[in-house]
Amino acid sequence: MRRALIEARKAFEQQEVPVGAVVIHDGKVIGRGRNSRESLNDPTAHAEILALTAAANHLGDWRLSASVMYVTKEPCAMCAGALVNARVTRLVFGAWDEQAGCCGSLYQLCRDPRFNHQVEVQGGVLEEDSQKLLKEFFAVSRAARKGTP
Repeated sequence: MRRALIEARKAFEQQEVPVGAVVIHDGKVIGRGRNSRESLNDPTAHAEILALTAAANHLGDWRLSASVMYVTKEPCAMCAGALVNARVTRLVFGAWDEQAGCCGSLYQLCRDPRFNHQVEVQGGVLEEDSQKLLKEFFAVSRAARKGTP
């Protein structure tokens, strides 16, 4: 999770919502991602999607079985669906997202037994660190919009 937080800090520095993700396979980082929607002008450029793409490219296979994703914020519907489709074994995330989270907050896409694959989910890991970074980012963003330092 600490590696995902490093990616989130990099997103913050690039004026992106600070969400970072890493994919671990056989004890090694095989994919990293951080939110890049603003810089890429891409609504799908979420940290999780970019990390999954990097991991799949690393393995040469879209199936990421026996892989674990660590992400600093609970995934949205798009990202939760991608985790299921990629056959990720386990998801560990930091901050819960009561507005858009689909791994326990609003919905539970990852463990829905109607899908052909379920992802084990653990939320709240280093939650304070993840929340602090998000709160700081949005405080800075609000201040900038008001024209204050």
